[in-house]
Amino acid sequence: QLQLVESGGGLVQPGGSLRLSCAVSGFTKDYYAIGWFRQAPGKERGGVSCITPSGGSTMYADSVKGRFTISRDNAKNTVYLQMNSLKPEDTAVYYCAARRTYSCSGLTAREFAYWGQGTQVTVSA
Repeated sequence: QLQLVESGGGLVQPGGSLRLSCAVSGFTKDYYAIGWFRQAPGKERGGVSCITPSGGSTMYADSVKGRFTISRDNAKNTVYLQMNSLKPEDTAVYYCAARRTYSCSGLTAREFAYWGQGTQVTVSA
């Protein structure tokens, strides 16, 4: 069983930056890929980014490529999502999620078994 806790959300102006953190606890010695998802009001939860257990491979949704960077510090059991050049359309609740796999293929919510509670990101002037 894994527990995930997000932090770092908040209100930021367009063009600004935020760094989200996802602290993972539980059976962390098992291999797991971590994904970031977001859900805006009235919309489905969609995949934003993913990182493999070793951190050697990452993937991003087209809408955030070049602006967001995912990374992980396995010594701290923490995954980060650095978000730059934020836009109003990035406003959503952001969730981190985990699944026991070495791959990030298939970045869909149903593929991930463990979820955090979410953190709100609001991009507004």
